[in-house]
Amino acid sequence: MISPPVKPRVLVFSLRNIFGRALNRCPHYEFEDIICEIDSAELLAPTVDPASRRASVATRLGYHAPLALNPGIPKPQAKGPYDLLFTICGFPQDLIMFNAVSNLRDVCKTSVCLLDELWARDIHKHRHFLPILAKFDVVMQYHSQTVKPLSDVIGPRCRYLAPGVDATLFCPYPDPPERAIDVYSMGRRPKLTHQKLLSMARDSGLFYVHDTISGSQAIDSREHRAQIANLAKRSRYFLVNSGKFDSPEETGHQVEFGYRYFEGAASGAIMLGERPNNEVFPKLFDWPDAVIQVPPDSGEIDRAIRELDREPERQDRIRRTGVAQALMRHDWAYRWEAILDAAGLQPLPGLAARKQRLKTLAETASGHSPMSSPAEFDLIGS
Repeated sequence: MISPPVKPRVLVFSLRNIFGRALNRCPHYEFEDIICEIDSAELLAPTVDPASRRASVATRLGYHAPLALNPGIPKPQAKGPYDLLFTICGFPQDLIMFNAVSNLRDVCKTSVCLLDELWARDIHKHRHFLPILAKFDVVMQYHSQTVKPLSDVIGPRCRYLAPGVDATLFCPYPDPPERAIDVYSMGRRPKLTHQKLLSMARDSGLFYVHDTISGSQAIDSREHRAQIANLAKRSRYFLVNSGKFDSPEETGHQVEFGYRYFEGAASGAIMLGERPNNEVFPKLFDWPDAVIQVPPDSGEIDRAIRELDREPERQDRIRRTGVAQALMRHDWAYRWEAILDAAGLQPLPGLAARKQRLKTLAETASGHSPMSSPAEFDLIGS
């Protein structure tokens, strides 16, 4: 007898067909894809008419009045019921997309929204979008220092969740490639550091890979992530800095950090740059030499590289430790586990199977059995 198909228990509401392949959203889609691989999940990704101005008009109005206009999303017919509704919003204004299909909440027992970027100073600016968060049982944030001020506005439903990475994609093991790239930098970079590396590339043949265009769209999000992973695990050094470090006027001097640190560790590249002065960073990256401190305005990147190049054993230890730590603590599997815990759901076998693969790779990377538990602190603590 043929068994009936298993009904999905998770509905993932994705914005991938609305915002396309914006580079800053590619990690969102990576996380969503892994959820669909390791859980019983259905992906719902509506579209909007690209020729219509309804989305931009609805967003602009939302900044000035408590109006939640439909940006042009047709209301889907949810199959339901589901145990969990999950969505990732890059910014608070994305919430109008969810609000347009808020009937989905009626067929889901619990709902969780993951909010990528909200600076505490901008809470008032987004005040008309934030009431939509009341539709969710749990609101998770990548910005740890925004949890309390946002909770003061929408109630005690906010929790911190660290960003993550597809650690298997970035892992250089079991067959590590040659690290032919000396220094890899993507996105924002400190001006003095960049100029110093350019001079090293010119004068001493340093192979310095950096962005030379300012486009914001990927041709294909999965190919983009794979390309970043391939470059990172072929790089000796990897530049990292806190979020919008060069635009304190945008952040109100709030210090947060994003995907780069997780990608650098997972790839086994040695991270050079800033150790963010943030209360959760030392708990997430608590191993020796997780980041080699090079202040963005110091221009001392050349000295740091020369010193490390004289210590090959130290380099090998840094690389192996970073990879193992990422595999055992910072893969998306652990973030999904934290979300399930917040929603009161038990993980399915697919999650355990992925964690076992991660553990096996971590043992290969470290050369011995790694830590037995993925983290030493509460990843979703408020």
